[in-house]
Amino acid sequence: MDETEIKHVIEAALLAAGRPLTIDRMAELFTAKSSAVDRATLKRVLDTLAADYQGRGIELAEVSNGYRVQVKRSTSDWLIPLWEERAPRYTRALLETLALIAYRQPITRAEIEEVRGVVVSTNIVRTLLERSWVRVVGHRDVPGKPAMFGTTREFLDYFGLKSLDELPPLAELKAMGDLTLHLALAEDAPPPLPGPLPGPADADSAAAEDPPEEDELSADGGGSAELVAGPRALDG
Repeated sequence: MDETEIKHVIEAALLAAGRPLTIDRMAELFTAKSSAVDRATLKRVLDTLAADYQGRGIELAEVSNGYRVQVKRSTSDWLIPLWEERAPRYTRALLETLALIAYRQPITRAEIEEVRGVVVSTNIVRTLLERSWVRVVGHRDVPGKPAMFGTTREFLDYFGLKSLDELPPLAELKAMGDLTLHLALAEDAPPPLPGPLPGPADADSAAAEDPPEEDELSADGGGSAELVAGPRALDG
């Protein structure tokens, strides 16, 4: 196969998969047809494909779980009418909890509460786990063996990051009781990626269980704790 044909297959695979694909997974597509393609060739084809998308409304991005084709920020605002699902709204408490896990991991619930100065509701932890943004990475060797939380590859993919090293610098957390975190993962960060989002009832109940932080924030901005997601990935 010549590289043009390989590029067509890779482009079609990225559009059809509906999720990021690793180079190894792409290679398996050709192995299944007895047409082995080495990693160097696939990487060269991906670079060519990325160049092809320059100046267009879509782009090729590398995230934690591989490569994906996604909508550019300059285009995404025009496509909002196509996405019927209401944008999820998260409480300031949920966003601050997620920020602490991302920057202080591994961290226990008690340690999060110590920094924030308020109790972390069970619903917040459950929502983060259900979204697969965080997971239990171990247990602290202290009485009670509390669970320690860390972020996941899904967290990185959702916010368009390849690794935790790409998290923006964050100034030291403010004193307990006056914690205001502003997460801007990119200056021109677009709306959140599609996926299994918690419904309105989940977001509302998160606010209800944490009265001190019951002001809700949209995932696309607003308020004192803003979580900005990465570009929308194209569905197949």
